[in-house]
Amino acid sequence: MIVRRSPIRTLLYAAFYRLPHAMRRRLVRLAVPKFIVGGVVLVRDAEADRPGRLLLLRQPPGRGWGLPAGLLQRGETPICGAARELGEETGIRLAPEQLRPAVPNAVVHPKGWVDVVFEVSVPASTTTLTVDGAEVYEAAWHQLDELPALTTATARLLACYGIGPLTEPAVDGRGRTGRAADPPVGQ
Repeated sequence: MIVRRSPIRTLLYAAFYRLPHAMRRRLVRLAVPKFIVGGVVLVRDAEADRPGRLLLLRQPPGRGWGLPAGLLQRGETPICGAARELGEETGIRLAPEQLRPAVPNAVVHPKGWVDVVFEVSVPASTTTLTVDGAEVYEAAWHQLDELPALTTATARLLACYGIGPLTEPAVDGRGRTGRAADPPVGQ
């Protein structure tokens, strides 16, 4: 193995690692892009037949429907933040352990935020939805194949899971195109 070292780069790294840890951290924060981190929950109806139903929220300004989600508080883990936001926005109070990491678990948005996404299935017929009328106007279950107008961010995020209007057409083994299949209910 041949290692070629630039003398200037070597000096810069040596100087950097001699700085106190706090100062190195500040320098890195200045040079590296910053991301805002949020927790999102895909809440599926455990009783729905295929293709399933998803809980969506209409929030201010009310131009589209979104998912239960919110920014993490300082020091809060993504799963705790997602469970907290779910409770605050819908009245569905679950322990963080009841949420499952979605696959993919993190979605990076072009505008500089990262959503850590979790899933849960609850029975819609026995789940009481409670909204405050200020942060959330309305919460309702929607068929996956008949979704209402979504916010742009929600449509992009759901596309990562094969759901919604931005889902890429799938190509089957015979070269035919069609909508990608929605994931099974409860998965």
